[in-house]
This record gives sequence, structure tokens and C-alpha cells, in this order.
Amino acid sequence: MATAATVTRRASRWQHYPPGTEVKDARPGDFLLTHSRSWTGRLIRFGQRLRYTGADTKYARWNHAALFVNEGGDIIEALGSGVQLRNVSVYRETEYHVVYLQDIFDEDRQEETTFAYYCLNDKYGYLTDLSLGLSLLTGLKFAFGIDGQMICSGLVARSLERTGEIFEVDTWRAMPADLAKHFHVELKAPVDRGRIPDASEQVKARSR
Repeated sequence: MATAATVTRRASRWQHYPPGTEVKDARPGDFLLTHSRSWTGRLIRFGQRLRYTGADTKYARWNHAALFVNEGGDIIEALGSGVQLRNVSVYRETEYHVVYLQDIFDEDRQEETTFAYYCLNDKYGYLTDLSLGLSLLTGLKFAFGIDGQMICSGLVARSLERTGEIFEVDTWRAMPADLAKHFHVELKAPVDRGRIPDASEQVKARSR
């Protein structure tokens, strides 16, 4: 008889970077939690606050996630315009948190980044966002999406699966708050989000 998988959390630590600062030591496979200003980002933030209430409200702060893919600070992220590659420096004036994975093999990091680069072929998962919204509003546990589409936190969560990470939620529809809670990321004191960059700033490559 099949048994339910146990949630697995790799050892990790996280660091807060307020506006005007920039991470310099992230490794491929680490990831960040930050903010977007798109309508999909606002929808995600609204939906997260429906699920994460009470003491868990702190995890609903972020509505965007991105994966580091090299030592130079390049990240792959899914935004409304598609899955794209750019550098973390674009978020210098934006508040973000970086989650540093620990005690994982370099081969696992390579698996993460290989998957993320493959996702540069994918479109943004608008239908996944719609599915999440309906599920959160109704309380029903149903989901739908389209192959070849990805949301930001789903991209990160599915990449992290390559290290053996097991989540409480289906990774393809994971929200930024799910990542924050899984890795116990929280804001210690109120801080301004700063200037949120436009999705088109400093893009090196993007899905078509």
C-alpha cells in the first residue's frame, strides 16, 4: 500500500536585503523571495492572505520568487511576460530575502539550474493563477493548468524538488508564501518594499 510522502526540508538559512543592498554570495540553486507589481502579483498576494491567516500572515508578504542559476547573480524567473533570465542587480532598490541551501551536492544544484534553464521555453502560467484563485476563494481542492506554462514560485519549487525537497503542496502551483513557510522565512521588522523593477528591465533572455 502506498504511503504519503513525508515533507522534507533541506538545511538552509536566509538573509534579508533591504532596498539599496545587493546579495553577492548566492550560489546556483539558492533562491530569492521579493515583489512584483503586475496584476498577477497583486492577485497572488490577495490569494495568499486568504490561505495564510493569523500567525501565518507573515508568510504572505512576498508575491514573487526567482532562482539563482550561476555565481554571477543571474536569476531565472517567471513573470507575466514569460520566463526570463536577468541579473539580481535589477532588484537592488527592492526589498528581498535570499534562501541559501546548505548541505547539498553540487550535482543537485546543477540539476536545479538545468531544469530552470529548460523553463526558458515555457510561457507564464496564467491559467495556474486562475486555478489557484478559484481554489482559494471556494476552498475546494481542485487544480488545472497547461503543460509548458509556469508561475514564479512553481518554477522555484519544481527546481528545488531536484535536490530531494518534498513540499506540502503540489510544486507546480506553489505560491511564494508556501516557499516562505516551508523555509521559515519571515520579516523581522517593518520595511519599505522599495522600487519594484519593471518586468522588461535588463532582460537577457525570455521565452517566446
